[in-house]
Amino acid sequence: MSRPDKQTLRKRIWKLLERRHVTRFPFPATGRIPNFQGAEQAAARAAALPEWQRARRLKCNPDAPQRALRLRALREGKIVFMAVPRLADERCFLRLDPARLGRRLTQAATIKGAARLGEPVTPEELGHIDLIVAGSVAVNARGARVGKGGGYSDLEFALAREARAVNARTTVLTTVHALQVLNDDIPMTPHDVPVDLVVTPERVIRTRTAFAKPKDIRWKELPVDRLEAMPVLRNRQRRVSRHRQASARSANHGGEAPVRPAPRGAH
Repeated sequence: MSRPDKQTLRKRIWKLLERRHVTRFPFPATGRIPNFQGAEQAAARAAALPEWQRARRLKCNPDAPQRALRLRALREGKIVFMAVPRLADERCFLRLDPARLGRRLTQAATIKGAARLGEPVTPEELGHIDLIVAGSVAVNARGARVGKGGGYSDLEFALAREARAVNARTTVLTTVHALQVLNDDIPMTPHDVPVDLVVTPERVIRTRTAFAKPKDIRWKELPVDRLEAMPVLRNRQRRVSRHRQASARSANHGGEAPVRPAPRGAH
């Protein structure tokens, strides 16, 4: 019997959550990281973890079910980074510093508020990230994760990894409803980011995942239209291409310095 593909799993979970009446605004749940009843309780449970308490700088997804975590982080004095929707700008992350936000923390924890109040920064300006909070449609106890299908969360991690803001040991946490935790295998590819901590309103699962976190951007897997729509990727690919061409030219010359003609009268 073949394993279900990711889109089949997404549809199954969206339908299940709606049938059990555990989804919340925004509707419909289909096509989204679904907002779920108990998101605040899951956030409180996540905030009691030592990984959360040690963290000073977080990257968090912008979706509704993680809004409580973003607000809690800001209220606790943590700096939060959110990605620009669809990575549509060269400065593709928004820096939310509670020291500069004053009384506007509640606004800053929303998508619209972050876009208005956040400071746009490049991946190189992220600095060290202590913890990543990811949204999920489905997860399992092995740390496999399914997002809503855009692949942006994985690209954000790869950009941060190339900028050395995160590494293989950076903890990735997700909050979900218990119905989103599957017993099934979830197909994972080398560019998929696994999760280390799954937090529901009722419990914490430490996955001790065997899946490796992506080391870099897998350029060959990105379609041209996606590259053209994301300046941060398009410009990086051009730099990578120029570097490879320069390396190839150097290799063709054997790595030797070019021979300069002797000055006149030197014979």
